[in-house]
Amino acid sequence: MNGPATWRARLDLLGREVAKFGAVGALGTLVNFGVSNFLWHTTNLQAVRANIIATVIAIAFNYVGFRYFTYRDRDKSGRTRELSLFLAFSAVGLVIENGVLYVAIYGFGWDSSLQRNIFKVIGIGIATLFRFWSYRTWVFKTLPGHETVTRAESFLETGDGRGGPDGRADRRSDVQRTHR
Repeated sequence: MNGPATWRARLDLLGREVAKFGAVGALGTLVNFGVSNFLWHTTNLQAVRANIIATVIAIAFNYVGFRYFTYRDRDKSGRTRELSLFLAFSAVGLVIENGVLYVAIYGFGWDSSLQRNIFKVIGIGIATLFRFWSYRTWVFKTLPGHETVTRAESFLETGDGRGGPDGRADRRSDVQRTHR
């Protein structure tokens, strides 16, 4: 069943996932920008340090949004593993985002408020692509579809994927069948 309908259904699911990921990410980005700009304008913290604090706060916000909104239907059996992977991949995203800002400020001297925000957008954009791929691939794993589970169960029950006369798998062993 790999026809056009299957592909449309997969694209539809991916579209919804991207929309939910984007909604959570947009709110997280607002948190990130709000905190970083607040820190840049009200404290004496260096720009990248203030931005790291803002990114960490946004990461915490995003985890809650991703777990309970975007990926609420995904496997929840290994929360410790999930959170560990989320934090590891988020840390990579943090390095990407703040690396771009660091190069702009300390490599090129672009340190005005507007320049900081422009390079923050660029860094977040690159980091978001990485995060989307890593979160959906490694952190919030998809549970197998109903059809896949049914096919696997039927194969495991009979060893050949065929069922008994009533359509259900015959659960008797080969030895039992030969001694009838």
